[in-house]
Amino acid sequence: MSRPEDPDQSTANPTKTVALLGAKLGITAFGGPAAHIAMLRQEVVDRRQWMLSQHFLDLIGITNLIPGPNSTEMVMHVGYERAGRRGLVAAGLAFILPAASITLAFAVAYERYGETPSGEDLLYGIKPVIVAVVLQAVWGLGRTAVRKPVDLAVILAVAALFISGISELLLLFGVGIGIPQTKAAICRMKGQLFASIIPLLLYGPLAASTTADGSVPYTATRLFLQFLKIGALLYGSGYVLLAFLHSTFVDQYGWLTEAQLIDAVAVGQVTPGPVFTTATFVGYLVGGFPGAVLATVAIFLPSFVFVAVANPLLPQIRTRMFLGELLDGINLAAVGLMLGVTWRLGQEAMVDATTVALAAAALLLLAWKNVNSAVLLALGAFVGLITAAI
Repeated sequence: MSRPEDPDQSTANPTKTVALLGAKLGITAFGGPAAHIAMLRQEVVDRRQWMLSQHFLDLIGITNLIPGPNSTEMVMHVGYERAGRRGLVAAGLAFILPAASITLAFAVAYERYGETPSGEDLLYGIKPVIVAVVLQAVWGLGRTAVRKPVDLAVILAVAALFISGISELLLLFGVGIGIPQTKAAICRMKGQLFASIIPLLLYGPLAASTTADGSVPYTATRLFLQFLKIGALLYGSGYVLLAFLHSTFVDQYGWLTEAQLIDAVAVGQVTPGPVFTTATFVGYLVGGFPGAVLATVAIFLPSFVFVAVANPLLPQIRTRMFLGELLDGINLAAVGLMLGVTWRLGQEAMVDATTVALAAAALLLLAWKNVNSAVLLALGAFVGLITAAI
């Protein structure tokens, strides 16, 4: 059965269209990268029919090959596909800025009052809906990725290994490099991608003398370069980001306390949009409003470069046998990881009969009526607030 096209497909300005989509997701996309990608897939594959499920899956695969926040880079890829490099920039900025603005507001409140506003009541209702949204995306992507029984076995194995604690990077590249001949291909492609950011990986400008108490004096340049390094090198989840931030800003520089860092990561988790806006919070705490801007720009800047370089390579990857097999393997691993994330989210979200019923209702509406996930998230938040009030 064909689905109705989204009204904005007829607009004469594709850059504006992708910017509006990025802003919509930046305001409504809670739940981390897996949930963001699931919502993006519903918009561009199911509702607007901008691309086939296989192409969307390939974009996930190539996104997993490069550092940076996966969901943000996926939004950028969609912008590039629809409106070229202007679309890449417009979609990326529109996705990042709402989340960064909300995070900045939290940071101001935190500095003034010493705590962050609680989002527990909202998340009580939102989390079960997120589980349903991700599960629907896993089903859709899985149907595209699975071509023979062994593919399903790979997905289930990756999910089980991820749940048991195996690194997502090891699983992604372990499955992707299942064919020995693809090793050289990965080296060549990663060499092309990293060649454009070699200056960002130089550590010389980051070295600094310490003060009497062992901390490093704050400078705007040092803040910018550290977040630029993190954006250029970081693979994996928000937990990996936490490790980077702890090592640099707590242990090495002494700019943050343990409690401040935990609160910063918590704000990144409860606000919509990319988790990397944690950088906005940290930047504000150590450098005020200018620090928030510098940290946000620095951590996301490499992603714009990576996507601009990587997206044109996708047709070459898909048409070359060994690279195509590499991408297929990474796609299977990506679906398995999303399935593992769904399991973990489900354990956290399904805490009583109300949340189970909410997740089931959301999944039913998504599968049979194609209800917009943003609407379902708003309804889940409303249920959370009503439940708390009762």
